[in-house]
Amino acid sequence: MKKEITFKELKDSGFVDKKINEEIQANLIARIRANQPVFEGLVGYEDTVVPQLKKALIAGHHINLLGLRGQAKTRIARSMVDLLDEYMPIVKGSEINDSPYHPISKYARDLINEKGDDTPIAWVHRSDRFFEKLATPDVNVSDLIGDIDPIKAATLKLPYSDERVLHYGMIPRANRSIFVLNELPDLQARIQVSLFNILQEGDVQIRGFQLRMPLDIQFVFTANPEDYTNRGSIVTPLKDRIGSQIFTHYPKTIELAKSITDQEAIISKDDKSTIHISELAKDLLEQVAFEARESEYVDAKSGVSARMSISARENLIAAAKLRLIETGATSTTVRLVDFMSIIPSITGKIELVYEGEQEGAEEVGKLLIDDAIITQLEKILPRIPKLEKEGVQTTYTEIVEWFEDNFLELNYTDTDDEFNRNLKMVQPLVDLIDEYCPEFNEGDKAFCMELVLWALTISKKLDKSENSNVFKIDGLGIGSGFFGDN
Repeated sequence: MKKEITFKELKDSGFVDKKINEEIQANLIARIRANQPVFEGLVGYEDTVVPQLKKALIAGHHINLLGLRGQAKTRIARSMVDLLDEYMPIVKGSEINDSPYHPISKYARDLINEKGDDTPIAWVHRSDRFFEKLATPDVNVSDLIGDIDPIKAATLKLPYSDERVLHYGMIPRANRSIFVLNELPDLQARIQVSLFNILQEGDVQIRGFQLRMPLDIQFVFTANPEDYTNRGSIVTPLKDRIGSQIFTHYPKTIELAKSITDQEAIISKDDKSTIHISELAKDLLEQVAFEARESEYVDAKSGVSARMSISARENLIAAAKLRLIETGATSTTVRLVDFMSIIPSITGKIELVYEGEQEGAEEVGKLLIDDAIITQLEKILPRIPKLEKEGVQTTYTEIVEWFEDNFLELNYTDTDDEFNRNLKMVQPLVDLIDEYCPEFNEGDKAFCMELVLWALTISKKLDKSENSNVFKIDGLGIGSGFFGDN
């Protein structure tokens, strides 16, 4: 915390007063020239969103971030705080962060007129220069702009015509700061109209007061494209006053999606040291989200948030941790049978269309996992043929034939050694993985074996049933053929 000084000391220090967009521009340019990252943690936006953000900020524009849910819009807005100076001087006691060089409130003007160079100067840290408001239908002009405070008028014995009876709303209090208004279309049209002059001319109108208050604010709005039709719209004159509209997007590759989940999932150090999750398992988890975004059962306009994968990763680790607790083992590996634990993460994060509602959210979750398993299998191994000619061997024929006289039980609570030993009972399966995936470590090979067995049940080559924590895989006609919950 910087100590308070006088206005004279501030001027003698050589401090240069800047508007907020000039401040952001200067710090942005300095970072670019120093080859430093401008926006921390924005994985996958390096060549798309970030360049547009840089241009918009250099242009001094207010920004509207337009994208589906879970596309880091709020994170982008919050990361802009790092582009502010560490400390900003204000007239001490000012409610609206008055600059001593350009005071705009009556309080600051009167104090400077009275004390001149002896005016006390306080400092505001950049972390206190970020204001955020969720636009909900109940937000009113008083919340954002301000209102007359009758208690203040009575206490100070002032008439309502005196500027000092005004109670400033969130926007005037965000003077010389970043103000983020989330879900802008949810804001009633009449409230959006109250922002016109603030964005363009700097005029503030409160209950008939015509104040010339040139507020200095960097506005960032966020909106979901679906909001334009489902819940409201951004009125045209307001859109016209927002300098840049930038579209966000979901990660374009599995690798980028994994990086985001690795960064955001909350997993303790102890869990990371005792629970191993293979890259194959991570890939499959992200593939579920990719399948959801293309599924005929899921509302594509609503989107599938990146939070689904983050929550699913945490549930996967929790399932493995529960196994450690129940068995008393010291370490374990995430298995394909653990993926049933991510269904609550899926059902709570997707919006279903009519066909999806008919299937049921849980069933859709299982279908998405099935689709992801098939997609991931085909990236590693040959495709499972839908039709087979009699007498013609395929890559998977020997595995299917093994199950004609045998069955396999995969117990969720088995130790890793027991679980892998059971998998290796299926010798044709071991031979297949050794042939196609010789470079995989033992953990990845075991996961790949599960992947093959699950894919064969999905493709109706084998049957799979579940009883308690035991998954039983049989030849056709023996098992019940459904994916059960853990």
